[in-house]
Amino acid sequence: MPTPPDTAPTTHAPRVALVTGGSGGIGRAVVERLARDGFAIGVHYSSNKARADETVAAVISAGGRAIAVRGDVADETAMAGAFEAVEAAFGGIDVVVSTAGIMVLAPIATLNLDDLDRMHRTNIRGTFVVAQQGARRIRPGGAIINFSTSVTRTQFPAYGAYVASKAAVEAITLILARELRGQDITVNAVAPGPTATALFLDGKDETAIANLAKAVPLERLGQPDDIAETVAFLAGPARWVNGQVIFANGGLA
Repeated sequence: MPTPPDTAPTTHAPRVALVTGGSGGIGRAVVERLARDGFAIGVHYSSNKARADETVAAVISAGGRAIAVRGDVADETAMAGAFEAVEAAFGGIDVVVSTAGIMVLAPIATLNLDDLDRMHRTNIRGTFVVAQQGARRIRPGGAIINFSTSVTRTQFPAYGAYVASKAAVEAITLILARELRGQDITVNAVAPGPTATALFLDGKDETAIANLAKAVPLERLGQPDDIAETVAFLAGPARWVNGQVIFANGGLA
């Protein structure tokens, strides 16, 4: 008789994700969503260690694995150290999600150029540095997920400098996807619409917020969990989605 197949359960090491800006807003929602999918998580933060530790504790209390790692996303040495810390803790990295970013709104004619430089340093250089580390380290079958904005299409006034930085993120994303040909690593960007986070709500009055919610066909603001679902799709089953910008905005034109 033929030998029966080995039916003993096979154990696999968990997939590992590093989420920049992972201690608040969309970043925290992404951390918690990926942890529910079984990922071990590196929760990156820049300055607020207490909030990062709180996020790590929430993941661990739910039965997951997580550590906090610190670094300025625009500092290649600091981010190499963050990647190394995650690799040392969990054995490698499969997915990198770049949610870290800053937004300063002002008309182009009056924007303080120091604010322009700050946004470009975090949003462009920071995304580039993290993507560069990811391209060097991510294991086959992995994913790099960057963050843009739906305002690249809606062109709201006062968003000029911010959108310029995010348009650069889209360019980085699309080119890196093609540079990683043959490595089984996908590279995509998520472009959220109006989402109820501190980054979005800061500086807006109730009328402005209500108008933006009404502009969406679903007639509500997005929630961080809405965006995290899109990230989970790109981080997991979406292996045939590559070199794309996914607009997660409830149908906002």
